[in-house]
Amino acid sequence: MSSISDPDYQALQGAWEQTSLEDSGVLNPVDAHSAPGAMTTITGDQFTVTTTTGAILLAGRFFLDSSAVPKRITWVDAMGEDAGKQLPASYRLEGDDFVFIAADEGMPRPTVFSTGPGQTMRTFVRRR
Repeated sequence: MSSISDPDYQALQGAWEQTSLEDSGVLNPVDAHSAPGAMTTITGDQFTVTTTTGAILLAGRFFLDSSAVPKRITWVDAMGEDAGKQLPASYRLEGDDFVFIAADEGMPRPTVFSTGPGQTMRTFVRRR
């Protein structure tokens, strides 16, 4: 689970802008949890997605396991249709680039960075 001593946990801290979305095999579909210029801010094990005007689109927490192959992250939304559900995901974190692919609760954790039904992949770049 998340550990503040995990280098990836530390590297995720800060602000991220989503640059790409793929959902169930569709590239950049309309999405209720993102908007042009929306920022995802990670503070500790909490995340918040806000619009450019400051409206909150999504918030919650996460658990990290950077020792797994591929690396694992589990998202737990605090609001919206997935509130309280554990969404299994895998991630890549390379410098200022962060990509994760998540599945619906109860589905197997994705291990390939290409979506199928019930899977969402989001790509982010760090904003300073």
